[in-house]
Amino acid sequence: MDKMFNSGDTGFVMVCTALVLLMTPALAFFYGGMVRRRDVLSIMMQTFVCMGLVAMIWLYVGFSLVFGADLAGIIGNPLTYFALSDVGSAPNPNYGPTVPFILFFAYQMMFAIIAPGLITGSFVSRFKMTPYILYVIFWTLLIYAPIAHWVWGGGFLQKLGVVDFAGGIVIHLTAGISALTTAYFIGARAEDEKPQQASNIPLIAIGSGLLWFGWFGFNSGGAYAADDLAAYAFANTTLAASAALLTWLFWQWRDDSKPSFTGILVGSVAGLATITPAAGYVEPWSAPIFGVVGATACYFARGIQRLLKVDDALEVFRAHGVGGITGALLIGIFARSGVDKVSAGVHQFGVQLLAVIIVAIYTALITWLILFVINKFISIRPSSNQEALGLDSELLDEENS
Repeated sequence: MDKMFNSGDTGFVMVCTALVLLMTPALAFFYGGMVRRRDVLSIMMQTFVCMGLVAMIWLYVGFSLVFGADLAGIIGNPLTYFALSDVGSAPNPNYGPTVPFILFFAYQMMFAIIAPGLITGSFVSRFKMTPYILYVIFWTLLIYAPIAHWVWGGGFLQKLGVVDFAGGIVIHLTAGISALTTAYFIGARAEDEKPQQASNIPLIAIGSGLLWFGWFGFNSGGAYAADDLAAYAFANTTLAASAALLTWLFWQWRDDSKPSFTGILVGSVAGLATITPAAGYVEPWSAPIFGVVGATACYFARGIQRLLKVDDALEVFRAHGVGGITGALLIGIFARSGVDKVSAGVHQFGVQLLAVIIVAIYTALITWLILFVINKFISIRPSSNQEALGLDSELLDEENS
């Protein structure tokens, strides 16, 4: 087809792509500040290494598995865009019709990169590097790629009418469920290592601020154009996060009789995760409701972890998993067709709920299978002595000075 790209849209999506990439280092800062000083480098490395591993997977097969020719509504044909075959400067009419297809490839690659990185906070100090690399590879191929195809690439959930503007189901729900499953499989930390003590709260603040900043590209870039839809997503992003920050402050102040700086940072992230699936489907007046409801759901989700006795160290399931679920379901209540042709109603709520259930069950089962197989050949968990001394010096031969 002839090139029909718009230079303004192209420039906008390029900036959004860079912003989403920034979120992976931001996540490393966010998590790095939360852990023990002797585990800072290892968790940051586990996050950063996704930038290498997932990018190569995405180039050769990942992009095709998600956006390649649909195979029975389950997965994309791995040969459709193998090694960027037929991916060039000409826009694709189905994906970002006014920007080069190669740019759509790059933008979506940033989503694939950050998704497994989110999970790392759940198993702090309890996952060796070699099995972790295998985990990321299999997780990307067997969980992220199929589910992204189901929702975004023409798969069966998309055909049912399921919507997810920027990854509440595809990214946050899958990461949260995998985090919970992985933490349960690996087992708890030693009792003297709990609760997790933050080593550098200013680093958490830097990471949180950069995540919030990058989230503007994460959400508004989903419009693939510098238009009114992107503007709605842009405004909704910060309105939800701001309301969530205040909501978390309220609940924590009520329970602990004093405010917590770390708490409001986590609360803002919970709000961002909640608005993500709905950012381009709702009016700005409802975005604070997403923040309030999402932060409340995430805050009290600690009860789920306590009930299941799962040591999700940095509470990835609580902030990302529950946030993604909440936002995906609220689409069925607050979506307005005047924003992006999606209307709230019983049917929309029903298909969103169905998607959440299917994705959660599939993610939990496949995550467990991946961990079981890897652990059969390579022990996933470090020795108790290595955990006590910290993974930075024991597994990386580096220390955080």
